[in-house]
Amino acid sequence: MPVESRTKRRLSGGELDALARRAVGAGVRSATELTDGFANAVWRLELDDGRRVVLKLSPPPELEQLSYERNLLRMEAAAYELAAAAGVPVPELLVAGFDDPVLGGDYLLMAALDGVSWNAVKPDSEDDLRRELGRHLARFNTVTGEVFGYPHAGIVGRTWREAFLAMTAALLGDTERYPTPLPRPAGEIMAVVTAASPVLDDVTTPRLVHFDVWAGNVFLDLSGPPRIQAIIDHERAFWGDPLAEFVTPTLFGELSEDDPLLAGYREVSPLELTPRALARFDLYRAYLYLILLVENGPRQYPESEYARIRDIATASLAGVLDRLVRLPLGRDATGG
Repeated sequence: MPVESRTKRRLSGGELDALARRAVGAGVRSATELTDGFANAVWRLELDDGRRVVLKLSPPPELEQLSYERNLLRMEAAAYELAAAAGVPVPELLVAGFDDPVLGGDYLLMAALDGVSWNAVKPDSEDDLRRELGRHLARFNTVTGEVFGYPHAGIVGRTWREAFLAMTAALLGDTERYPTPLPRPAGEIMAVVTAASPVLDDVTTPRLVHFDVWAGNVFLDLSGPPRIQAIIDHERAFWGDPLAEFVTPTLFGELSEDDPLLAGYREVSPLELTPRALARFDLYRAYLYLILLVENGPRQYPESEYARIRDIATASLAGVLDRLVRLPLGRDATGG
């Protein structure tokens, strides 16, 4: 289903042609808007030199966004290059244009994929694909950084606890500009997260986290047995705890020891689901549910498309917060 959002920029055929000529020296023969995404406008272009590319545009510069969404495409460009170097299959990034003088914003131009979105097909069994995805995510998480958080948005910390609290505070602060119905008052949510935050001190190295790996962001090669061709849309990436990577692939569900995703991950990198790790996982789930609720402010999704997500995210956030409130605060009680 096409996703309408106020943050998606509209360009005419002539504007697309002019941008392609500035970026790669070739005009546009045909253009198709890809409408499955939620934030940025994306087009699949066939250029007059025969190349097929994907163009991704940042929202209009005059449109306010959430605090963490500043310079999203700059983080995505960096993540593509780092992920490719780590052996993760990603689209080839052709051009990253920042502060384009005509657009007044950022864009990415990538080689088009010839596979199909996992979200568009239903393989007979997804276990092998989830296992393969786990291996790719583990390689993605091997990339280390120098600071925690969102450097491109200026939301960072010297420790993971400091950064995550800043990330959560920024998101809750956005509700002052975009009033959002939440299951608890913003101040109370921040207090719950802060009280549980000592478990975050177990994370001492900033690692690259995609944080948006759902079926729509995974392309498959179906020329033989289904396999993963590429992982796309790295714009929500941050530097933090690899455990957060599992939130989106298990959205509104639980992470279980028998999940092939976890098995594949462990083929590359060790990961234990200790009580303290599961407490961290609940914090990351709360953060993603908050994003799903607060982002409707700047994007203004049609009610018919958004109501179900809002209702599930609200109920899920309430459940996670209730569990965090009951979290034992001592290290011994949480398995440390």
